[in-house]
Amino acid sequence: MERRKILIVAKTYPSISTKYRETVCTAGILLDDNEQSLEWVRIYPVRFRQLDFDKRYPRWSIISAKIEKNDKDSRLESYRIDDSSIEIVRSIGTHDNWSERKSFVLPLEFESIQSIKDQGKSLGIIKPKSIVKYYYKKDKREWGDKQQGILDQPDFFEIPSDLEKIPYKFGYEFIENNQVKHKYSISDWEISELYRKCRDQSKKYLFEEREAEALEKVREKLEVDFLNKKDLYFIVGNLKDHRQTFMIIGLFYPPIPKNNQRSESSYQQLTLFDS
Repeated sequence: MERRKILIVAKTYPSISTKYRETVCTAGILLDDNEQSLEWVRIYPVRFRQLDFDKRYPRWSIISAKIEKNDKDSRLESYRIDDSSIEIVRSIGTHDNWSERKSFVLPLEFESIQSIKDQGKSLGIIKPKSIVKYYYKKDKREWGDKQQGILDQPDFFEIPSDLEKIPYKFGYEFIENNQVKHKYSISDWEISELYRKCRDQSKKYLFEEREAEALEKVREKLEVDFLNKKDLYFIVGNLKDHRQTFMIIGLFYPPIPKNNQRSESSYQQLTLFDS
């Protein structure tokens, strides 16, 4: 393994694994010795919630760690990490309209999903030309029997798994610059956590009311705030066993500079369409 620096850009909501019990997929940017962006990387698997507290890297932190190509995954960006080697170097803040974050991310922007595919890649960032609609849909409320069985197994570290099944999927239908339309779900841990926290912090009496309030707050964030006040980009990646299937694994949303902000109504006329 070789020690490298990586900027952490997105983490997916934990998934259940037969071998690792609970894993997280991390999207990041590989940096050179001078902390200049080189390429997108995928770090998987990571038992993130079982890491020592000082190794639980937050989003937008630069870490130093020993990594190597993942021999179980032929996608070019896929690496595995030595958990014990993780060191958090520094955090990248939001000053000056996210200028430092942009300096890392935007040089690695792709024109479209097709451009990612054409270059033999499986991970990247794109900017949608327009958002057709934000959506959410119901999902199963409980893990399947096989998944629950994995969670119920004794853990080597004797750490119980309280991984919650999020009963909704959130996503965007959007059009790229090449006029191709996509409908992608969002696997970003940040969005699932937003829903969960809004529900748990709700003062409503009935559970159904708390859920409804949380869904509305997520909608306000992803549809109202992000589409009116943010310069929205999608960090997208494909599935290991379904290489043509992509999803949104992270959202990059620097604010629109105040002198460029449009009114809500005019912005929606420009970027929102009826499906």
